[in-house]
Amino acid sequence: MKYIIASDIHGSAYYCQNLLEAYRKEKADCLLLLGDILYHGPRNPLPKGYNPKEVFAMLNEVKDEIICVRGNCDSEVDQMVLEFPMMADYCILDVDGRIWFATHGHLFHNEKLPPLKAGSVLLNGHFHLPVCQETEGITYINPGSIALPKEQAEHSYISYEKGVFTWKDIMGKEFRPFASY
Repeated sequence: MKYIIASDIHGSAYYCQNLLEAYRKEKADCLLLLGDILYHGPRNPLPKGYNPKEVFAMLNEVKDEIICVRGNCDSEVDQMVLEFPMMADYCILDVDGRIWFATHGHLFHNEKLPPLKAGSVLLNGHFHLPVCQETEGITYINPGSIALPKEQAEHSYISYEKGVFTWKDIMGKEFRPFASY
């Protein structure tokens, strides 16, 4: 299976459209969204193309291909318009024999690890910066933000296939070497 992993769309129809185009171009099987889907949050600027109604319409078109967790900017009102579940704080996936703990990052992250055994993968967004590091035997990965990257980071997502994680910019170009296992 091929996964596209992204976080922090923050209501940007512009970047959501780019993400979905990359998802289709990559011929991925699953879009794993790590929260903050529709709302930009009170501390963030409005992202380019801010239009939450358009975002939920686009995502609902691929609802059967999405796994999503709740971000700190997501709410029950958002769930009323999204046709896929997104209110869980985390999900646990078995991917190629390894446990993936996917969460937004406001509850669990590299400095506040969930209870995981060594060899597991912790995926989260929230910080809007791409990161890959080992923490206590756990591979910690943050895809960065699709809509509102920080510190001059790229608008980015991750593709995963056959044990290889690859960071890509919003146009699908690989921009940083990444981890494999």
